[in-house]
Amino acid sequence: MRKEFETACEIVQAAADVGGLQLGTESLRDGLGIAHVVYHWVNSRGERFGAGTYSQAWVDRYLERDYLRMDPVILGCLQRFDPVDWKELDWSARTARAMLQEAVEFGVGPQGYSIPLRGPAGQFALFTTSDGCDDVAWSRFIAENQRDLILTAHEFNRKALEFEREHDMPTPTLSPRELAAMTHIARGLNRAQAAAEMDISEHTLRVYIEAARHKLGALNTTHAVARALSRGLIVV
Repeated sequence: MRKEFETACEIVQAAADVGGLQLGTESLRDGLGIAHVVYHWVNSRGERFGAGTYSQAWVDRYLERDYLRMDPVILGCLQRFDPVDWKELDWSARTARAMLQEAVEFGVGPQGYSIPLRGPAGQFALFTTSDGCDDVAWSRFIAENQRDLILTAHEFNRKALEFEREHDMPTPTLSPRELAAMTHIARGLNRAQAAAEMDISEHTLRVYIEAARHKLGALNTTHAVARALSRGLIVV
């Protein structure tokens, strides 16, 4: 296994919570020099978790447009057990083409390779890499890295199943500033108001919120607040 994959797998193996999986996706993205690495899964209770490098803007847009219901990647991988290049999927529907166009505009890239993963009691996951390179470069990337991508995907899934066997995701530790940021948002303050309360810039506030979101394995800020509240990390 190449060094880039070994490093990411070591990070994942040592993960105590979903924040470790997040670090693994970032390490692999940077090591491979591609646009994105994402691992997201649904546990046996139907709860969704995510770790990856997509921008918050794209995640919010994806949820806002309810792309989950028609995403050719999700629908295609639900019916497959083998990895799939996005070009092999059905993008003929107008809504699917519109989603792909938006994905490109948000930096996801038109190229993608997704590995479906399954576990006991209905657990389902996807490990995805994506980029904005041309077809020739992407085909070469997959040919050179397919084996290591599959092995790494299973390492991520093994850790997620380990969390599942513990009946709940380990409670992450948020820093005092991350807790403060999440508390202000949970109380209904907008980002400008929360930043003013903490006497920081809105950019710095976003950094704290994003860090908390990644640690909680949340899909967006609202999801992160809900998880922080349900786990008793913040009280409003």
